[in-house]
Amino acid sequence: MPSALHTVNVALGARSYPIHIGRDLLDRADLVLPHLRTKKVAIVTNDVVGPLYLDRFAAALRRAGVEVAVVVLPDGEAHKDWPTLNLIFDTLLREHCERSTTLVALGGGVVGDMGGFAAASYQRGIPFIQAPTTLLAQVDSSVGGKTAINHPLGKNMIGAFYQPRLVLADTATLATLPARELSAGLAEVVKYGIIRDREFFAWLEQNIDALRALEPNALALAIERSCRNKAEVVAADETEQGVRALLNLGHTFGHAIETGLGYGQWLHGEAVAAGAAMAAELSRRFGWLTAEDAARINRLLERAGLPTFGPALGVPRYLELMAHDKKVEAGKLRFVLPKGIGDAVVTSEVAVAEVEAAIAARCAGGNNP
Repeated sequence: MPSALHTVNVALGARSYPIHIGRDLLDRADLVLPHLRTKKVAIVTNDVVGPLYLDRFAAALRRAGVEVAVVVLPDGEAHKDWPTLNLIFDTLLREHCERSTTLVALGGGVVGDMGGFAAASYQRGIPFIQAPTTLLAQVDSSVGGKTAINHPLGKNMIGAFYQPRLVLADTATLATLPARELSAGLAEVVKYGIIRDREFFAWLEQNIDALRALEPNALALAIERSCRNKAEVVAADETEQGVRALLNLGHTFGHAIETGLGYGQWLHGEAVAAGAAMAAELSRRFGWLTAEDAARINRLLERAGLPTFGPALGVPRYLELMAHDKKVEAGKLRFVLPKGIGDAVVTSEVAVAEVEAAIAARCAGGNNP
């Protein structure tokens, strides 16, 4: 019997699409077929996820009469670059993929970002499906159409907004996820509670241990609630002209950590968690966030197995790296700051001295990954 299927819709007019959430969905070709233009797909995966799920997923599609080409990339953030992107284009051209061929990204956030950017670029755009296999990808990066590769000077600086036609989130894939990767995904889950969903944050405080233990009902609820939060924000502001910037809580600091250490040293979610703690510290110093709420945020992140202190890069280096952030506008950094749990704002009216103090305060601890 098929497991319970939960569906969240991303409302973008003619480009709306469903997020299907449930167990063993990689076997459900019937969920994929309605979103194919022709019965030919190119699956992009990596050398970690591929051995686990590629054959099973490809077999389900082939049984349904779909022709399948395959691209296997090296794993890791360090390979989210032009040379690796070209491996996708090489295969698409070699396999005579046309504008009607659908590219399917089977993997975590790196695979999804690169697959999406390749789909946006190849022949000026081909259909695209996300099949995320990590918690972070299922609750965040697979939803909303942000695609990109990294540059040595900044993370995700080269990319496009390009929406998928379907997100197929098979929660059974989380059983093979290393504990560190699971915790990294929880950073994005906690983020939704901080920025716009106080009730969800309180639920997470009660259920974080169940999530880390991969309790199926808790996971399904957390994934669906996270996707609903993101879908609502994306529907309101697809290309990040306003409210969607709230989804970047912790990312300005976090991207500086990832770039400064070298891509892949910290997982994205780990850097976002430390960045969220820095944002909470800055908001507390700014007089918006109470010390009690800042402490609740840090406690929940720590219980999720995440760092709440950044690496000791030095304050000047943080500021230098943050100057390349995509949220810089008219030469001024914009910060996402919580005013309370469930309520965040975007502001550029923050004194540099306060930013420096917040960074310094949150690089003095020792719970780095």
